[in-house]
Amino acid sequence: MKVLLSIKPEYVEKIFSGDKRYEFRKAVFKNKDVDKVVIYATKPVGKVVGEFDVGEIIKGSPDAIWDRTKTYSGITEEFFRCYFYGRDCAFAISVNNPSRYEKPFDLNHLLSNGVAPQSFCYLQ
Repeated sequence: MKVLLSIKPEYVEKIFSGDKRYEFRKAVFKNKDVDKVVIYATKPVGKVVGEFDVGEIIKGSPDAIWDRTKTYSGITEEFFRCYFYGRDCAFAISVNNPSRYEKPFDLNHLLSNGVAPQSFCYLQ
């Protein structure tokens, strides 16, 4: 099963370069059959640009998650701390085998409403 994630273009590039090997989320999908993430690069790109295999999904306190993932987080500690401010729980999705599509495409090819998900959505 696949999910669609909205990711800022600067972080999408870091995923494809290998600098960012974890995608951080405040909440993750409940369905355990999810094995692939389809990447929607948010504006100004505004396209579905690639995908990656879901590795381990790590759950823990923000401190524990940062300590475990900081080397390949692809973000600053300050950004991480701001993102998880006031939260007891953080998630890190391990990014495996990222691949960029040869031709990025519009979101309406995947979602009939063409609206990017705030967090994620399941794909058929």
